[in-house]
Amino acid sequence: MTTTWRHLPPAARAIANAAVAAVEAARSKDAEAYDEAVEKLAALDSEQTGRVLGAVVRTLLEERHPDGLDGDDIRAALEHAVRAAATWRDVDPQVMVVLLVGALGIHETDEEAPLPPRALAEHAPLLIDDLLAERSFAALLTRAFAEIERAEIND
Repeated sequence: MTTTWRHLPPAARAIANAAVAAVEAARSKDAEAYDEAVEKLAALDSEQTGRVLGAVVRTLLEERHPDGLDGDDIRAALEHAVRAAATWRDVDPQVMVVLLVGALGIHETDEEAPLPPRALAEHAPLLIDDLLAERSFAALLTRAFAEIERAEIND
């Protein structure tokens, strides 16, 4: 089944389509398709893209650790994701750290510069692919959009 994302506003639909393409390319380790998807993802609003992909990462981590995460859990997730991605991509472990802690709402300072759009676009799909295992990315992405919508309505 293919999700069309027609119900989403245009900006959210673009994020969904680009993210799905990137995660699918990461799953199949298709470097050419991945590079193309990363370009599309990096061209979108990085704040919105980061919020959506961060919600997916947070959901995946929370589902894997329903009793809560500790430093060892985060370290293990980081090491596994970096090693898995490094088999076919250049990976910056520091970017992966920022993605993980950002998704969990952990920030060292409020003055930290956000990740460059290209770094977010290159690394977030790799992290998500590793955390997904055999799960459906489209289903988690749908949940992320619903969570963001709910938060915006309640703010």
